[in-house]
Amino acid sequence: MKININGKECLANDGDYVLQVARANDIFIPAICYLNDCSPTLACRMCMVEIDGKRSYACNTKVKDGMQVLSNTKELWDERNAIMQTYCINHPLQCGVCDKSGECELQNFTHKAQVDTQNHWIKEIDRRHQDWGALQYDPSLCIVCERCITVCKDKIGDSELKTIARGGDAPDKDFKDTMSKDAYAVWTKFQKSLIAPQNGTTLDCQECAECVSVCPTGAIINKNFQYRSNAWELTRIPASNPHSSDCELMYYDVKQKSIKDNTKVVYRVSNDFHFTTLNKAARFAYDIASDCKGKDEVEFNRLVSLFKDNKIKNVKFNSYITNEEAYILELLRQKYGFNLVNNEALCFQDFLKTFCAHSGSFYNASSDDVKKSDFIVIAGSFLRHDNPTLSYKVNNAIVMNKGAGLYFHPIKDTKFSKIAKNFVSVNCDYGKEAQVLEFILQYFAKDLPQNLAYIKDAFYEEQIEVEVKSKDAEGNEIKEKKQETIKKSSLAKELGFDEDKLKDLLLKKANFTLIIGNDYFYHENAKYLAYLLANIQKLTDFKVMLIPPRTNTLGVSLLCKLSKASDGFTLGYNERGDFSFSNDEHNNLASSNLLEQEGTFVNYDKRLVPTNAALKFKGYYLNDLANALGLDALYTIEYTEQLPKDKGFLNIAFDDLTNHYDNAGNNHRGYLIDTCEFVKNLKQDNQIPQNIKSICECKKDDIVILANPIGNLSKYTNKSSFFNECASLYASKDYLAKHNLKENSMVKIYDDKDEIIIKVVLDKNIENGAYLPTFDDKINPYKFFKTRRYYALNIKEISYE
Repeated sequence: MKININGKECLANDGDYVLQVARANDIFIPAICYLNDCSPTLACRMCMVEIDGKRSYACNTKVKDGMQVLSNTKELWDERNAIMQTYCINHPLQCGVCDKSGECELQNFTHKAQVDTQNHWIKEIDRRHQDWGALQYDPSLCIVCERCITVCKDKIGDSELKTIARGGDAPDKDFKDTMSKDAYAVWTKFQKSLIAPQNGTTLDCQECAECVSVCPTGAIINKNFQYRSNAWELTRIPASNPHSSDCELMYYDVKQKSIKDNTKVVYRVSNDFHFTTLNKAARFAYDIASDCKGKDEVEFNRLVSLFKDNKIKNVKFNSYITNEEAYILELLRQKYGFNLVNNEALCFQDFLKTFCAHSGSFYNASSDDVKKSDFIVIAGSFLRHDNPTLSYKVNNAIVMNKGAGLYFHPIKDTKFSKIAKNFVSVNCDYGKEAQVLEFILQYFAKDLPQNLAYIKDAFYEEQIEVEVKSKDAEGNEIKEKKQETIKKSSLAKELGFDEDKLKDLLLKKANFTLIIGNDYFYHENAKYLAYLLANIQKLTDFKVMLIPPRTNTLGVSLLCKLSKASDGFTLGYNERGDFSFSNDEHNNLASSNLLEQEGTFVNYDKRLVPTNAALKFKGYYLNDLANALGLDALYTIEYTEQLPKDKGFLNIAFDDLTNHYDNAGNNHRGYLIDTCEFVKNLKQDNQIPQNIKSICECKKDDIVILANPIGNLSKYTNKSSFFNECASLYASKDYLAKHNLKENSMVKIYDDKDEIIIKVVLDKNIENGAYLPTFDDKINPYKFFKTRRYYALNIKEISYE
């Protein structure tokens, strides 16, 4: 349809709000309280417009064909001037020292509305700073726009903020006759309320600090940035989240360390909050730069000699690297014949190849599809812990689309299960991964191949009592109870799920997405699981999304020929080895961190995205090694346009890559990988994988899974001052009770061969389990987890008495 805004004809879709259409067409309509992809609150009323001669609000008025909109008249700006006057009443005159000064929307709109007088007044109340843990709240700066409440509820899913009574006087009723209706309403509401945590004192949340990002004034601020810098002194370096596979657009805000020391440091990370949402790792794990003081020529030359003398048999690395680094490693492998060892990426690569071979295509869902979904199934992922940013997209879809869904996982995430009553947690047993996919095929598939026909027969009969109505000879209604035999899914029963509930969840649902995570990739039955998943994509209405476990797992999987390690000398690139070219304290030669280099990642949306160096690295890059071994590139990013086309990459130079969202929220970051090209060049293996009957021969109560606490995603995030913690065994309250353990006690977890001594702590947001993290280099949890992400471990409390 078409509407007209200020004389400009604009295309619009059914269901769009006027404000969305205006922004998509680069037409400015002021709005303080509104956030993209969130519920409109009408808290500020600055978006007032005239629609066909009547006053309306652009943020909550849906378009109609032929609508005539005016947003820039003198009358409207006079009204906005009055509203901005109310926001300035008793607002502290401390802009010179306020952390938000220079990027404050209250400043901006006060100037835009040409406020140069104050015609209203009211008695001030005592509004003291409040400590919210990692955040600080200053009620005197708060204009109660409710953005923080909205983003926490509609995007993040924590719902940890609310409005409370301010305790101030109401505006004098005499002002009602002299003020505009909207200005008086905004002032009255503003005088009634302040913001507070749900429990009244401190926040019990993921600490993503998105509330800080959306705050228009500076009322909510990160303590680690407070009073450290003026916004206008910072240089914004566009980058991509280096800590998880969302690789979301973010900015390193950089300036010199001090007057005497002009070394550049990162002061904070920021984002374009209307279009991107950052997780805790992206927001706070930025002070992780290498402490390399210079180039160690002796060790570098020794490393070069190890290659030239063909002594290196394995190069072990992880997926926290750029595509360019991965491609250099692959080129060196082709030249020297060593094994490229990355077990996490190898598991994902094998799963992906099997999936593509049997589906005939790449996984076809993206995070944007997740946002548009109204029915979502999650399986094999401890989602808020594995990929917090994707969990925000799921929450946003369920809340904004009035969606429903199923979340299959043995450990119950109590926070996630509170998204909505129609989002159901199914706490199935370990070892039931295949049954989850079989149930989806049974219930949703239009047809099944012969070898999967057994799924259609997986039913049992159940006798139920039904009430039958009839009429007697005289026409009177008779109610009789009769026994009736019905068929029910034995798969649903095995999973502990009431399939009748599914019928209610599916009412009026049309957009289906299935999200698959780590549990399925790290599994002895992974190939068969990938085969089942391929059939789901082919035979049902579900779009399928795989979550690459680490930042650039997908890029590494596309670029590198990976294998298991063999006997012989191992070079560890950002990992431990016989020689470590690494960015940790155990290195022989220092390597750069991801915030110290340019390059690209392939994110979970199959999009190549660029990242820029925030800080200078003084040591040797991997490219320096490559050049010493006969490859030839002045800078690492010269490989960006050389990334292989047969793997789906495009020959676009790094400096030609775009990295932004437009006003409509359209993604202009890098480019989408040509997945058809990848699948076309994939060596086809259409042999149907064998179903390894996966039986978890252990008590559910003894199982521990491999996972990190929310936000502390890796050894790199744990290097930051914000995290910097020792690993613990994180357990639910019922797990502690079943094993007779006291919170914060030292325990021994062990099997027949190995043991770890560790502290056990309570995670109050989970039920039915415990998890062991990977972020702490001082312990090695992988020795327990050989073929699965979960393992039965004995546990015993250690007494030091």
